[in-house]
Amino acid sequence: MLRKFFILIIVLFVGGNLLETEAKNKDLRSRELKHQYEVLKDDAKKDMRGKIYNITPSGYMTVDQYETLSEYKDKSNLEIDIPKFQTPSDFKYVPKPLYRIVKYNDPPGSAEISLGKRLYLKRQVNAQGIVSPDFSMMVYPAVYYYTNSASVACDLFVIPLVDGDTNLNKILKANTAKKLPDPIMTTDKTIDNYAAFRTLTPVDFTPDGSKLLVKQKIGSREDGIWQTSIYVYDFKNNVDYDLFEIRDAVVYFWEEYMAMNLDEKRWDIYPLGFAKNDPNKVLVQAFGYTGKKPVFLGTWSVDILGNQSRLISFDKNYMPEVSINGYKIVQDGIEDYDVVEKEKELQVKRAKKMRKEYKKQRKQVIKQIEEDYELTVKGLERDFKDEFRDYKKLRSLSGNVESPDLQAKYKQYLIDQTNKDIEKTQKLIDKKQKQIEKIDTKIDKLNEQAGIHKEVPAEVEAHDTTES
Repeated sequence: MLRKFFILIIVLFVGGNLLETEAKNKDLRSRELKHQYEVLKDDAKKDMRGKIYNITPSGYMTVDQYETLSEYKDKSNLEIDIPKFQTPSDFKYVPKPLYRIVKYNDPPGSAEISLGKRLYLKRQVNAQGIVSPDFSMMVYPAVYYYTNSASVACDLFVIPLVDGDTNLNKILKANTAKKLPDPIMTTDKTIDNYAAFRTLTPVDFTPDGSKLLVKQKIGSREDGIWQTSIYVYDFKNNVDYDLFEIRDAVVYFWEEYMAMNLDEKRWDIYPLGFAKNDPNKVLVQAFGYTGKKPVFLGTWSVDILGNQSRLISFDKNYMPEVSINGYKIVQDGIEDYDVVEKEKELQVKRAKKMRKEYKKQRKQVIKQIEEDYELTVKGLERDFKDEFRDYKKLRSLSGNVESPDLQAKYKQYLIDQTNKDIEKTQKLIDKKQKQIEKIDTKIDKLNEQAGIHKEVPAEVEAHDTTES
């Protein structure tokens, strides 16, 4: 008897544990749904706080945010403003410069690159640029200094100028961020000669802006210029022509007719620009540097392809007619004191207004973020309730989950429940629509009281006229 009693206790204990385990397994899904809902709600709250914190961007961000901000951005699409003159904090008034547009190659051949102390400190400087006659582009030299050999090299870059502004503002807005990536011309960058320099200087454009005359100077900072060469760059064909024939023609003439070997002397050419009456000719002057005073070696011309070289004159006082086509900007005085003070007052007022607008916009942004968070939480809560409701229905159905009969019942339940949800949503839409109609009716009554007539669309009025 005692043995049967112990067996009964063991059976009841094991059976109770099995029932308790089964109940826990059945409730596991509900706890999982609850936990998932709480996690998603916490994530939404953290996301809301992060958005509010990063309204003013900070250095704290996720890896994804950092990678998004680190993506390459095309600099050619950047908006460039006119550079503003920086006023030191300890000065109440600093003269602000004014600028005007002048001819670049005036007097002819005067453009030069100065290799000053700034180049040796910064290692790279951008020299004066020349603007095309139609103000569509700027060409400027970028000069590089190599400390290991004390040598200098140079590239020529093009900056397209933005349309839709005055010519002066187009030049002031020219920025190296907008330059074309590849230089149109470049010098040799070998560093085997100590203190050697090679520079490219734009001389002038042709009247139509299709070609650019460039001079290259090669020399040494220890013993001066060795040689000047001239090139013509063709923008239509993207090719440059080396006009070395002009130097050969000068050497040949003086050796053949004057019995002087210029290769044994120190001499050079001085490019002036394009001929005024013939844009296909380049004018140069040659000088010898064998004594205290330079010796004039004649005024010469060469065509833009370097095929025909001609002696024009031996008269050192003769100045050929040179077309001057390119432009540059120079400082033209300063703004008046009264103008600067009035501008300062306007800036103070504008700053106050901008601060007010910023605070107002910040409040609106925060309000919108919080409203989005509330909508997100309501959506999560609604999804949680729907899933929990469906789970309770599935538990209330008797039978095995894999039973075809149970699956059919549960499927029919989902269809019925979806139809109920659609009907419920439609009722909400109809309710909102009625509210909108009531508001429209109130607006129409107010307009009638104020004597404002509702405008009839043009297409409706035309349709009524056609029918009548």
